[in-house]
Amino acid sequence: MRSLRRALRGVRWYVRELTDESAYDRYVAHVRKDHPQALVPTRRAFERMRTDRQEEDPRQGFRCC
Repeated sequence: MRSLRRALRGVRWYVRELTDESAYDRYVAHVRKDHPQALVPTRRAFERMRTDRQEEDPRQGFRCC
């Protein structure tokens, strides 16, 4: 049973990394470590910032929708 849980945690970690779902968690850890006085944005605000940054950068590719 323990090995099954371990395998499922590994799959969950892999999928989160693959889809970049863990980006917010990494960002929050960065802000708390390097800028402890700064406010941590909500997940929604973070995703909006991220989307805006991607749309402004021509190296990110074309976003159709």
